[in-house]
Amino acid sequence: MPLSFGRSASRPFNRYTLSLWLRSARGKRQLELERQELKRVLPEVFGRHMLQIGSWGRGDELLQSTETLHRAVIGTVSDFGAQALATPEQLPVASKSVDGVVLPHTLEFTHAPHNVLREAARVLTDRGRLFVVGFNPLGGWVMRQRLGLGYRAFPPPSSYYGIGRLQDWLELLDFEVAEVRRFGVGFPWLASRSQNQTWSLGSLLAPLAESYLLVAKKRVLPVNFVGRAQRAQVKPLIGAVGAGTAASSAANSAINNAVNSVETPVQ
Repeated sequence: MPLSFGRSASRPFNRYTLSLWLRSARGKRQLELERQELKRVLPEVFGRHMLQIGSWGRGDELLQSTETLHRAVIGTVSDFGAQALATPEQLPVASKSVDGVVLPHTLEFTHAPHNVLREAARVLTDRGRLFVVGFNPLGGWVMRQRLGLGYRAFPPPSSYYGIGRLQDWLELLDFEVAEVRRFGVGFPWLASRSQNQTWSLGSLLAPLAESYLLVAKKRVLPVNFVGRAQRAQVKPLIGAVGAGTAASSAANSAINNAVNSVETPVQ
């Protein structure tokens, strides 16, 4: 069953909480691991524009591996290198103008995550890709926070959303989940692993990984314009036979005349 744990007492996500997290040792390791995971999948996007929605990291360091012609960051926290600041639920971006959208923990710091996904679906082209990075509700960081043992620099989000809930939301928005990748810098100490990999002992602990990367692509059905079918011409039965008989008689007469002219002796 999909899980989401709310945090009614969470602090507002601001410059102080983000800078404290990025300066911490675990925050740096986590950000580097996320950058490596995105480096593996972002080159698969071909097109003109790659867009990051939400402040996470400094500038566009998470987008460095993209091969699109242009990349930009629409942030929610100032002084972190974003090209613009905007509300993720209302993006100042034209519809179907972006080839890839990255949501690095953006859904966890908003009270309307489904609206953020709807905006991402709006700005993506028909072949666009969506990359969602989030904290696992069953992961060690989240569990420690619920027990009051949270990491001091860890910025407490508004809510945590599991893979199951995200898949339900994306299904309603006509997205197809292409890959789910689980990773983390703490327990369980496993290498990053995809959901569709061959089963091993690590598969038992993979659902407890601290973070995940979900890759989805838009599912657009092709539109085929089918023209109006033309009716087959109905030939009259009697007229067709009569016309064929007349044509046969005329052909036979022409053949007989040619034969008679050849057989007639020359005077």
